[in-house]
Amino acid sequence: MGTVRYMLDLDPETDARIKTIDARTGQDVAAVIADAVELLDSVIDINGPDIEEDLRRLEEFERTGLGVPGDDVMTWIKSWGTPNELPPPQPRKIR
Repeated sequence: MGTVRYMLDLDPETDARIKTIDARTGQDVAAVIADAVELLDSVIDINGPDIEEDLRRLEEFERTGLGVPGDDVMTWIKSWGTPNELPPPQPRKIR
């Protein structure tokens, strides 16, 4: 597979995060960025938001009060790639 060269201007915090992932996983910087782009592509619809889906989910939350707090999601994400990786958080009554 061929490669394409990009020049990126990164803020120091992003650079440090990439280097941390690089050191922790043993991947080179290009692989870390490629994985990040793949993940982003899998969770973001670049064609735009689906407003109807967002409204449906909001109505469901308002009806049931079930959701996953952001802190639970962040704890789960921070566990990725560690020996103690957590299962995805489950919705619970939060309102």
